[in-house]
Amino acid sequence: MAATILIADDDAVQRRLVENMVQKCGYHTLVVDSGDAAIATLTADDAPAIDAVVLDLVMPGLDGMGVLERMRDAGLSIPVIVQTAHGGIDNVVSAMRAGAADFVVKPVGIERLQISLRNALNASALKGELQRLKHSRDGKLTFADLVTRSEAMGHVLRMAKRAATSAIPVLIEGESGVGKELIARAIHGSSERSAKPFVAVNCGAIPDNLVESILFGHEKGAFTGATERHTGKFVEASGGTLFLDEVSELPLAAQVKLLRALQEGAVEAVGGRRPLKVDVRIISATNRKLLDRVKAGQFREDLFYRLHVLPLTIPPLRNRREDIPHLLRHFLARFCAEENRTITGVSGEAMARLAQLDWPGNVRQLENAVYRAVVMSDGSHLELADFPLTAALPSVAEFAGEPLLIEQPFHSTAPQIVAGHDIPIAPGPAAGSLAMLSPDGEVRPLDELESEIIRFAISHYRGQMSEVARRLKIGRSTLYRKLDDAAKTEREVPAAEASS
Repeated sequence: MAATILIADDDAVQRRLVENMVQKCGYHTLVVDSGDAAIATLTADDAPAIDAVVLDLVMPGLDGMGVLERMRDAGLSIPVIVQTAHGGIDNVVSAMRAGAADFVVKPVGIERLQISLRNALNASALKGELQRLKHSRDGKLTFADLVTRSEAMGHVLRMAKRAATSAIPVLIEGESGVGKELIARAIHGSSERSAKPFVAVNCGAIPDNLVESILFGHEKGAFTGATERHTGKFVEASGGTLFLDEVSELPLAAQVKLLRALQEGAVEAVGGRRPLKVDVRIISATNRKLLDRVKAGQFREDLFYRLHVLPLTIPPLRNRREDIPHLLRHFLARFCAEENRTITGVSGEAMARLAQLDWPGNVRQLENAVYRAVVMSDGSHLELADFPLTAALPSVAEFAGEPLLIEQPFHSTAPQIVAGHDIPIAPGPAAGSLAMLSPDGEVRPLDELESEIIRFAISHYRGQMSEVARRLKIGRSTLYRKLDDAAKTEREVPAAEASS
């Protein structure tokens, strides 16, 4: 979905000319004929998402300077490009002081307007991204900081905003990389607890024997190695929000103690003599269906109902493709600033292809893809060639249902593995068995079998590398090393055959 530009001009001919130029630049347009109409459009309760404004300075009624003042009073940070038939330096200075991003003189040419819009949108994206990162770090992230235009996400955010007005427990479900922690931080930052701590705990990364100590604390000497007292995450988050990420990975023993802490509003440290009262708002998240874990006996049903008071399901990126262009713009602005690059945009061909991909790693994968493209690109625009994953990652549906039959000999028609740091990998077949024999009837080498198992696991868990490593019972660094080794081997085989 392209950016939307609001055009405000009382001259019908000028409105039509600017509208045509903006549309030729690839943007959507909204057109109004006065300053009052522009403010009404920008501040309406059901106001459309507007990315920039092209504003005439001289209009009857509320003029351009008045619009800039009203926008400033309303806290609107949308970039504004002002235009007028009189390009005096006083007008330029006044407009810039009032908050305009750029100034053009009528009649403006399409090249000048395109550059002005592009610079304004890039600057706005960078400002928004830096503000989002700062707010996230300071625990003050709000829903206004989230980058989305999707109706599916709009429904989620409306529920989340209502949740922020109370201390109701929230369970956020969704695939890895969709932004569950961002939603949790936005709920906290929009609540009465925003001035208090936001403490995040990755339950899946805590060793089983340390879960109770990390969550509830321990006294000095409570166990071997406890050389000093530790307060625990519940006490750290007292008065604020405790975010339990991957809560489904908690061992059953810790689930019992967590349930008691939620019921009584108190925690008892390991080795402690009495419980300590805490005031904590709980937000939990998981990339699994927690009810399925309950049915499998891996998660306590009573704890499930304590956490599952208000469930929020974050849709994957493939179900909200209209967010991709806006996320791209924000990531591009941030990484260009971080890497000191002057890349001005993404080509239409690359944008169209990126919007077609299924993105099994969701927003996190898109972010890393843009990061790589910014670092490796040599041009002023990101082209399709700067995103090698576009060739390596077809739609998952293209591979659905393709079986692996153990009775058939092995054929090298599966998608080629790429290096571990070039993730995502082209998904392998969705289900089936492993071929043990080569075409000549011999047992296949162990490294070939291992590579195929990894390919299948990545396909099965839709590129969620933490889950792949956990299920294969290896570390993530080991998984990436094996992927690099497999990719190197696949490159060397054709080279050896060619030389022979």
